[in-house]
Amino acid sequence: MGFLELFSVASFPVIKVLLVTGIGLLLALDNINLLGKDARSQTNHLVHYVFNPGLIGGNLAQTITLDNVVSLWFMPVNILVTFLLGSALGWIIIKLTKPPRHIEGLIVGVCSAGNLGNLPIIIIPAIRKDKGSPFGDPDVCYQFGMAYASLSMAIGAVFIWTYVYNIMRISSRNVHKECNKSSDSITLEDSRDVSQSIIEEGSENYTSPTKGNVDDAYTLLLSKNESEQKIKVPVFDKIKHKFGMILGNPNFRGIFSPATLGAIVGFIVGVVPWLRRLMIGSNAPLHVIEDSASMLGDAAIPTITLIMGANLLRGLKGASTPFWTIIGIIVVRYILLPIFGVLIIKGATHLGLVQIDPLYQFVLLLQYALPPAMNIGTIAQLFGAGESECSVMMLWTYALASIAVTLWSTYFMWLVS
Repeated sequence: MGFLELFSVASFPVIKVLLVTGIGLLLALDNINLLGKDARSQTNHLVHYVFNPGLIGGNLAQTITLDNVVSLWFMPVNILVTFLLGSALGWIIIKLTKPPRHIEGLIVGVCSAGNLGNLPIIIIPAIRKDKGSPFGDPDVCYQFGMAYASLSMAIGAVFIWTYVYNIMRISSRNVHKECNKSSDSITLEDSRDVSQSIIEEGSENYTSPTKGNVDDAYTLLLSKNESEQKIKVPVFDKIKHKFGMILGNPNFRGIFSPATLGAIVGFIVGVVPWLRRLMIGSNAPLHVIEDSASMLGDAAIPTITLIMGANLLRGLKGASTPFWTIIGIIVVRYILLPIFGVLIIKGATHLGLVQIDPLYQFVLLLQYALPPAMNIGTIAQLFGAGESECSVMMLWTYALASIAVTLWSTYFMWLVS
C-alpha cells in the first residue's frame, strides 16, 4: 500500500475521535451544560463501573484462549518499558525546564502513562472498517484487535495505579511537607516574642513541681498504661481491621478496579475450556451473559470519547503552565517515545520475542505514540496538586494527537505490513 492510502486509513479513526470529542466539548459549555461537572462525574462512574468491565471482559473472553495467551507475554513487558522510559524522559524535562515543585510528579506521570486503553479501543475498530486496512479480514481484525486493546487497557490500569499513583503521591507529600515547614517557621518567629513576654510576666508566680506531685502524676500514667495493656483485642477483629485497611487503600482499589476485574473474569472464561464452552458462542447454553456484556461494552467507546471532550474544556480555563515544560512533554510523547518504540519492537521481533502478527505489532508500537492517560487528571485531583496544570497539559497533548497519532499510525502500518 502507498503512503497516501495508509495515511487515509490512519486519519479516519482520528477524525472520528475528534468529531465526537468536539461534540463532548460542546455539550460541556456553560450555555448548554449537558455534560457539566456533576453529569461528567456520574457518567464517569457509569463508564468506570459498568461499560469498561463489560467491554474488556467480553472481548477478552471471546478472543483469549489457552493456546494464544502464552504468545501475549511480551505486552506487559512492553507497557512497563513505556512507563520506565517515559519516567526517565520526564525527569530530564524537570531538570532542564525547572518547573514549579508541585507539578514535578505530574510531569513524570504525564510522560510515563499513555492512554493505553481508550484510544486503541476507539482506533482499532475504525481501522478495520476501512477497505485499505493492511490487517486482513475485518471481523478477525476486530476480534483480535479488541482483545489486544482490552488487555492493554487492563495492564495499563494496573501500572497507573501502582507506579504513577505512588510517584505523584510521594511528590505531593514532599511539597506539602515543605509548605508546612515554612508556615510553621513563620508562625514560630511571630509567636516567639509573645510567648517570651508571657513567660516573663508569669515567672514571679511560677513554682516548681514537688516530688509528691511528680510521683502522683507518674502513678496515674502507670495505672492508665497498665489498664490499656489489659484490654486485649480479639484476633478476628485484628484480621478484620487489617483487611479493612487493605480494601480501603486507594492503591488496592486502583489495582483491582472494575476494568481489571473485568479483564480477570474475561481471562478465566477464555482460558478455562469448560467455561468457554458454557458461555462463548451462539450455541453455548449461557451465551446470553456474553451477549449482555458485549451490549454494555458497545456503549463504552462513544461515552468515553464524549467525556474526554468535556474534560478538555477545563484546559481552556486552566492555570498557566510553563511553556517549555509543555513543549518538553509533547516532544517526549510524540517524538522520543515512538522512536524508542520502533527500535524496541523491531529488535524484539528480530530476536523472536514478538510473534509475527502485523496487528499485534501495530498495537505494541501504538502504545509508544499515545497521549497521556486520562486517569492522570483523576490522580491529580485526588492529591490536590497540579489539577489545573494537568488540564492544560491534556488540552495541548490531545489537540496535537490528531496530527501525531495519525502520522505515527501511518508509519506503523507501513512498517508492519
